[in-house]
Amino acid sequence: MRIKRTNSRLTAFVCILLTALLFCASSARQSVSTDMTASVSASAEETEKYLIPGGMVFGVRFFTEGVLVVGIPDNAQSPAYAAGVRVNDVILKVDGVKISDAEGLSRAVNAGKGKSVELTCCRDGREFKANVTPRLEESGYKTGIWVRDSGAGIGTVTFIDPDTGLFGGLGHGICDADTGKPMPLGRGVLLGVNIGGITKGAAGDPGEIRGSFKPEKLGAVISNTDRGIFGIYSSIPKSLYGAMPIAHKDEVRGGEATILCTLEDGETHEYKVELSSIDPTAAGGRCFTVKVTDPALIAQTGGIVQGMSGSPIIQNGKLVGAVTHVLVGDPTRGYGIFIENMLAAAE
Repeated sequence: MRIKRTNSRLTAFVCILLTALLFCASSARQSVSTDMTASVSASAEETEKYLIPGGMVFGVRFFTEGVLVVGIPDNAQSPAYAAGVRVNDVILKVDGVKISDAEGLSRAVNAGKGKSVELTCCRDGREFKANVTPRLEESGYKTGIWVRDSGAGIGTVTFIDPDTGLFGGLGHGICDADTGKPMPLGRGVLLGVNIGGITKGAAGDPGEIRGSFKPEKLGAVISNTDRGIFGIYSSIPKSLYGAMPIAHKDEVRGGEATILCTLEDGETHEYKVELSSIDPTAAGGRCFTVKVTDPALIAQTGGIVQGMSGSPIIQNGKLVGAVTHVLVGDPTRGYGIFIENMLAAAE
């Protein structure tokens, strides 16, 4: 999913209308209950993994770890750029003091009244220091960068672990719209969603699930990875199916399967799809092709729409994976991720 920027004096805060901003099934061409059962295999002597397939829509509000640099409007005039700060860097501290939002960064910079401040930043997992001397403008001292500290959106739950309440969704990361990079998640809240309507997808124009957040908190979001977001439900929600075994990569076959998703009536339903171009060696979020074949789903959505990322895929009574992307030129087609890939990212 990508989060859009709005301009401000120093920072770019996220201003979100949930009808427009979603944890999306992103463009592939423009890159647009039951208790857990354990059974032991007689041959491999391994415990078979059982998970509850999701399909329910969820909302999330999240806050970044530090602040993410999403733009530098004028490199030549930016004190931060001159000090070595770049887009995608995460600013963690100012003069050794942790910051948690854009407002905190602004306060810390202005407290120095023009004196150089030491920014502790992180780039590609490595911390470094940048000494920035802010410039004075009418509205105060500026470092010449745009940053983001929060976001929100809608997606679909892929699985729930019946033993722990762990859930996984989306099948891809929550990415910033400006940088295309995963947002550095600090903390997040899981919320219910009231679905307000569906905008059907068409060639060149992906559709979307429109909705608004319910007030009650359902759990916490704890990690944001390139193979999904993960968190913990406070209480396991009602689901269409109980726990079922997962499919290993070499068990996934081309041909008929089904997906679970929740649309305008607020209930989770099952729809027919076809899988093809399966790549057992794929480690990311595009492991096979998904084509929507169910007339009922096509009539409602046109195919795969934004907000359906994470819709679980079931084949031969096993949880195969999740829908992750939609082809902008053909909304009935997209990509899917193996459930094993998501589980590896959740560890």
